[in-house]
Parts: sequence; structure tokens; C-alpha cells
Amino acid sequence: MNSLSLFAFLCAISAHSIAVSANSAAYPSIPGADADDECSLRGGGGDALVPPRREVYDDGRIFDISHRYVPEMPVWESTEGLGEDFLWLAISMKNGSRANSSKFTLGAHTGTHVDAPGHFYDNYYDAGFDVDSLDLTVLNGLALVIDAPRDKNITAEVMKSLNIPKGVRRVLFRTLNTDRRLMFKKEFDTSYVGFKEDGAKWLVQNTDIKLVGIDYLSAAAYDHSVQSHLAFLESREIILVEGLKLDDVPAGAYSLSCLPLRLVHSEASPIRCILTR
Repeated sequence: MNSLSLFAFLCAISAHSIAVSANSAAYPSIPGADADDECSLRGGGGDALVPPRREVYDDGRIFDISHRYVPEMPVWESTEGLGEDFLWLAISMKNGSRANSSKFTLGAHTGTHVDAPGHFYDNYYDAGFDVDSLDLTVLNGLALVIDAPRDKNITAEVMKSLNIPKGVRRVLFRTLNTDRRLMFKKEFDTSYVGFKEDGAKWLVQNTDIKLVGIDYLSAAAYDHSVQSHLAFLESREIILVEGLKLDDVPAGAYSLSCLPLRLVHSEASPIRCILTR
């Protein structure tokens, strides 16, 4: 399949807010201040200021497929989620400072994130195959959002059934994880859908896919976590983007834009990803 017919194929199938208390540890107030008198939450005319929080932009042309970092966000093998203390206002105007300045603490594999080869290969980690070494031409470009079968993990049999044509380089797999809204549940769930080892090997050996995206914290099924990651990352050519938010995104072809932080010596990074029609 040449590039023009591939593009035609892809295009043919395309068709809690958090209230932060002014007296919380993350938002310290001046002693004796009355929260009802705070002008920072209201406009000059007394109207409440409400920040826009969007998932879709420009009448459905742009989809934000990254998850918000909130206390209820699930964390690998944790029942407590990210927790209230991951973000705090270290310097506060309410305490007399001239500006607000926050700090945060996150694991590199938290929320929507990308894996580098050093995640499961120590020799790659030592050699410097970190997120700063990842190829931006793989992380950005034409991508396909597909619906995987809902009743099973992604095996070699499932991969064959999806009939992904040669030439497709980026695929975002929407699974039962999205239907179950697992990324919106605080407690980590080991029953999430992911790639079994044979599914990962089949993808590597039989497709041109170089970016694998999925809708929970790991592209690998829980009981094949090591084996599937090893299959994906061995060549250093495949990039895993995990924890994607694919709710209400129609299946089909998009322009994908993913940018990780340039974290030297890190095997993972939080990443902001969008899809554009």
C-alpha cells in the first residue's frame, strides 16, 4: 500500500472540577482573612470567575487526550491515588509574596505518560536512552484511533483481527479501560486491558507501528507486564504512550501531537497529547 492509498484508507475510516479551599495546605491564606471577602475568586463587577476546562476545541477539530492531574488520579499499584499532597502552593500572595509559585511531586509514570527504552532495559538506561532521546517524528504525525475487542486483552489473535494495514505507524488502542473509566478511579485496577506478550511480539514482527498508545497506565497486561514491555522496547524503535484519555473520540485518522518533558536520565515523562482532525 503506497502512502497515498494509506492516507485514503485512514481518512475513509475517520469519520470534577476541584474546589480548592483558601485555607488548605495547598492554598495557604493570610491569618485572619475572611474567605468570603476574597476578591481573587471574583471579577471586578462581582461576577464569579470560572476558568474554562475543555476536552474538545474548535467545534470538534481538536481533542485533548491527556488526563488532568488531580488527587483522585490512579497510581500504579496504589489504592490511594495521587493524593492531595502532590501539588502545593509553596509561595503565596496571600502570605505577602509578590506572586504565587507552586511545587509538585510526581512519579515519571504518572497519568498520561511516555516510556523510553530504559524503562525495562538497564543497559539502555545506562547508555542514555531516556525520554530526551525519543524521536519527535514518531511522537507527532498521522495516527489511527481504533476500538479493540472489549472482552479480552490484546493478543496476537486480536492484533490479526484488527487488520491494521502496512504503513500505519501510530495506533491508539481504545479498550474496555475507557468504557470502565479506569483512569477516573482512584484505586489501581489489575484487571485493566493491555497487551499480552504474544500480542506485543505480533505487533513488532508484523506491522509498521512505531507508536503504541493505550488507555490505562500500562500498555502491557498486568500479568505480562515485564514480558510485553521487553517485546515492545527491545528494538528501541517503538514508543509507548500510556494513560490516554480516549473518551468520546470518534475512531479514525487524526494528526497526533505528543510532547514529553525533556527529562535527561529519566525512562519516562508526563506527556501532553492532542488529536487534530
